[in-house]
Amino acid sequence: MPRFKLTIEYDGSGFVGWQRQANGLSVQEAIETAAAPLGCLPGGIHGAGRTDSGVHATGQVAHLDLAKPYRTDSVRDAINAALRPHRVAIRAAEAAAADFDARHSAVRRRYLYRILNRRAPLALDAGQRWLVKPALDAEAMHEAAQGLLGLHDFTTFRDSECQAASPVRTLDGFAVARDGDAIEIRVWARSFLHRQVRSLVGSLVSVGLGRWSAGDLRAALDARDRRRCGPVAPADGLYLTHIDYP
Repeated sequence: MPRFKLTIEYDGSGFVGWQRQANGLSVQEAIETAAAPLGCLPGGIHGAGRTDSGVHATGQVAHLDLAKPYRTDSVRDAINAALRPHRVAIRAAEAAAADFDARHSAVRRRYLYRILNRRAPLALDAGQRWLVKPALDAEAMHEAAQGLLGLHDFTTFRDSECQAASPVRTLDGFAVARDGDAIEIRVWARSFLHRQVRSLVGSLVSVGLGRWSAGDLRAALDARDRRRCGPVAPADGLYLTHIDYP
């Protein structure tokens, strides 16, 4: 069966997350249902990142095997037509090697967290950013984030229900930048723990508010204690933006 690589964007609002679950509609299930007429079986689409409920994507990647070697533009267009009215879109479909695996072949995952730092409520970006009303020091947040780069035990910033075998991960990059009222936080690594990015962002906001210092953030990391984590950032500001492959 020919294998296809899909690049996907979606609004995570209203979904239980990427992965198929019994308690509601997932992005994976919506795409599998849309691709069923092409020969995709339930459980037949595999994503690179298992985003949580409410988390969005502009560059999720998945692979699936279909019944025959369709044209790639036909795969894209047929699935998109069947996805309506869900806010999910196949941006591109490509032919992939038989051994390509969207999850296991990935060498890096990139996330963006979007904050709007102002007093006025969200009008256009409701459900798409985290509104933080008190002033944030983005430069202090960026400097503190640099102390988290490299190989560490991230138990403090790991959800209590995380099923990963080890809390040790390597952060390759962590950047915080302000543009007017908008603050964008970008983080990239080979892999992440459950809710790790949202836990890190919430703690960085504590730094930006002046409640924590960079030293406090590093002390929380070194404590390896989930109780030392700051407030976890809400899901609706988080985006899976890109998956890197060799």
